[in-house]
Amino acid sequence: MSEQHSDIRFDWDRRHRTGIPEVVLAERKSAAQLRQIAEQAVSKGESLFFTRVSEQQARNLCSCIEHSIHYHAESRTLYIGSSPLTAQEPSERYPTPVAIVAAGTSDVPVVAEIEQTLLYLEVQSTRYVDVGVAGLWRLLEITEPLNQHAVVIAVAGMEGALFSVLSGLVSAPVIAVPTSVGYGVGEGGQVALNAALCGCSPGLAVMNIDNGFGAAALAMKMLQVHVPAIKR
Repeated sequence: MSEQHSDIRFDWDRRHRTGIPEVVLAERKSAAQLRQIAEQAVSKGESLFFTRVSEQQARNLCSCIEHSIHYHAESRTLYIGSSPLTAQEPSERYPTPVAIVAAGTSDVPVVAEIEQTLLYLEVQSTRYVDVGVAGLWRLLEITEPLNQHAVVIAVAGMEGALFSVLSGLVSAPVIAVPTSVGYGVGEGGQVALNAALCGCSPGLAVMNIDNGFGAAALAMKMLQVHVPAIKR
């Protein structure tokens, strides 16, 4: 189906305008819509990144795109194009990795979305998981290595105490990603979100609940301030 007769109007020039390419949110999109988007990318020879991709959606896309398609189940992300940057490859544009700090292992799916998005944007990351403030010594042990990073992303659910504490320990800007991990009054991540928004430590930016992609995009823009000569 041609773009002229499609409901899909993809923003192929977004990377040139903003430094961040358009990324496809697969959630709530039909198999036909996702296929149209994927076929447009293939016909243009463009790479493309999808978030919130279910296993069934991934199977459908893999059945219609024969080559250069990569699905990452833990993060529910999918990439079409030549092989993206891997976790082992150094990034030429951004030599300093972004730190991703997660309160608990239940937050790992959001951590993985951040990692995969950063790799698509050609940014490396280092993860520090299960360092929530219930055992504050765990966080204090990694404060020194965290201060070697230009940007820190904090990921936490439950009461969201990690955000303000971490922001008060490091010199880098901290991006808070509240997760939907929680129950009772904390169900769905609402307490963690409000805790992040009410954080008393300065230098804290706040994403929406489970918005790992948004955190990765903001981290990249922050890194571009450190490397202003990047050619988009």
